[in-house]
Amino acid sequence: MSPLIQALVALACCSACSEPRAASRAALPADTEAAEGSDAAAQSDLDTAADAPSPPVALRVATFNTSLFRGSAGQLARDLAGGNDTQARAVAETLQRVRPDIVLLNEFDWDAEGLAARTFAEDYLAVSQNGAEPLAFGYRYVPSTNTGIHSGIDLNRDGVIDLNPGSPDYGNDALGYGLFPGQYGMVVFSRYPISLGKVRTFQTLRWAELPQNLQPVDWYGAEAVALMRLSSKNHADIPIEVNGRALHLLVSHPTPPSFDGTEDRNGRRNHDEIRFWSDYLTGGDEAAGWLRDDNDLRGGLAPDAPFVILGDLNSDPADGDSRREAIVSLLAHPRLQDPRPESDGGAFAAGADGRANATHRGDPRQDTADFSDGAVGNLRIDYALPSANLTLRGSGVFWPAPGAPSAELAGVSDHHLVWVDVTMGAEE
Repeated sequence: MSPLIQALVALACCSACSEPRAASRAALPADTEAAEGSDAAAQSDLDTAADAPSPPVALRVATFNTSLFRGSAGQLARDLAGGNDTQARAVAETLQRVRPDIVLLNEFDWDAEGLAARTFAEDYLAVSQNGAEPLAFGYRYVPSTNTGIHSGIDLNRDGVIDLNPGSPDYGNDALGYGLFPGQYGMVVFSRYPISLGKVRTFQTLRWAELPQNLQPVDWYGAEAVALMRLSSKNHADIPIEVNGRALHLLVSHPTPPSFDGTEDRNGRRNHDEIRFWSDYLTGGDEAAGWLRDDNDLRGGLAPDAPFVILGDLNSDPADGDSRREAIVSLLAHPRLQDPRPESDGGAFAAGADGRANATHRGDPRQDTADFSDGAVGNLRIDYALPSANLTLRGSGVFWPAPGAPSAELAGVSDHHLVWVDVTMGAEE
């Protein structure tokens, strides 16, 4: 590795380690910030208040891959300026129609100042779109991401190392595919306070640290294995303060299990990124002792902590070309419940589109993504999975069938918003 490339790798890794804190502070109004003391990685004091009685709180929690990504750094923030971006207005209207209390947005470009997230909150969500009631979120958190951070080496082994952001060659050699640092990022919006000092992120955790991982080490080689991170974006545990208790949002966006070769490097990474959550929920030294967050705290989630897993996990339990063992195992984990949300639009689309959909085994009403019908078909890959100690009251996929109210919003992204209604404080 040349000295120039070594310097670039060092700079990228150093900046990535500091990004989670810098990004969260930049992305939030001043009155939402929380102190980040040395006990930031410890379980929240809110968790220890479980014995104190608290009235039940009804919550709608959602995830939505918005496809609000752009081709260059800062472009999304520039496009959002003025409140007139057509795509962003449709995304905002979708959220205004569903009205979640807490939502994760995937494929929303990260920027260091949090400008895109702030503009979207103030100029789109807080403004009526097509007659819908405005939606006010008092709190937000923008995790940093591995996408677009160049590795400094030829990760995809094509003989090309392009250190200039903007090209596919650059993106293919990044720690997570991205044309520039922050592409395909994510943001959490919440009506309830976010305990910033208690957030745990796992952006820098190396793939090789996962016991019995599926990393194709012979294909990558020692240099790549030594620096590759498990998370293609980030894995984060974000505590939300709800009535004196912490609801843990477990958010991520694993890499698609495609765009590779017979070595299946992306399929293997997708599997292991999903397996991360199974180990995190199981806890204990045997299953979760290997887990080390960006503040060097080890271990998984407290045994009785309520949570919702959110994100585009890029794996269908019945169809598609992912290594399904990880998502099947996660859906069967005893600490969570799978609400199997449905839509009329998913069923209609599968029948109307045909082709690959006709060979699928899964229920098309549970599909959340509308992909190429000639090759992949529609899949269930977006998830909102509440813990078993939350009372589940309902769920759904926002995919209106043609002719239904708001059906024109179905095409704003190739993914569809997924929501769950839960009650917190009643039976945890």
